[in-house]
Amino acid sequence: MAEVTPYRSGYLPDPLRPQHRIWWELHGTGDREVVCLLNGLAMHTRAWYPFIEDLAGYDVLLFDYIGQGASACPDEPVTMPQLAGELGAILDEVGIERVHAMGVSYGGFVALEFARLYQERLHTLTVSGILLSNERLFELYQAISLRFYAGGPELFPLYTQYMYEKIFGERFLRTIDPAQFEGMRQRFEERYIGRIHSLVRLTEAQNPFFAGLEARLDEYRAVRTPTLILAGEQDRCIPLWAQAKLATIFPNSRYELLPEAGHVVYLERRELFFPRLRRFLAGRDPNA
Repeated sequence: MAEVTPYRSGYLPDPLRPQHRIWWELHGTGDREVVCLLNGLAMHTRAWYPFIEDLAGYDVLLFDYIGQGASACPDEPVTMPQLAGELGAILDEVGIERVHAMGVSYGGFVALEFARLYQERLHTLTVSGILLSNERLFELYQAISLRFYAGGPELFPLYTQYMYEKIFGERFLRTIDPAQFEGMRQRFEERYIGRIHSLVRLTEAQNPFFAGLEARLDEYRAVRTPTLILAGEQDRCIPLWAQAKLATIFPNSRYELLPEAGHVVYLERRELFFPRLRRFLAGRDPNA
């Protein structure tokens, strides 16, 4: 991979708690439409670097949520509206009026909340590996993650092994070099074993999000932004029937399955994911 250097980057005070800083990066030339790639739970901006070339012709905006990467990681409550507000503040700071938002896994929550609160600032919305309904299976998945976090550094390596067994599909696991796969897991462990509280706070942000979901559903249904939902047919984290429900909520949306992929579709089937995303961005039509 060629060296990746942002066109612009910097820290921005958190809109709600200015004593904490948010790290952001803009890649490209500064004069093109912008795609914002929204991190999964344990990601950071650099995790997206290998994929920037897949969005040639667009500028790419990245940022670390509070608790991630180069951003502050206080042991304080976080909410989904807060994370969506961080993106809005970054757009103001950088001078971007509208973006194409693409959220994977946890980033899908942030993308959906941004669409609800800032629909006028979106060209398109793409989500993958996410849900917008109260499902008991997801509650249990979240609960076991929090149990692992409560075990502290002693249990955290086991948690990373559990997650890396769960999030990928069979094709990916059979084709990736075992040493490369173990290196990925170890880097995840190293990033968060000293700040497990960040994963706890980000995970707990899902509680008020889902608790108030029924009261907010009409606000999501009011989002007219062209929306593409890309699911991996072997996703064991977010059941496909739960992901498919998104298409019944967003009126201008399309739900698609990508074959032989688990939860991390953009990585596992990169050769399918990004060409499909680019067609959608170009036409702004989920059915194109």
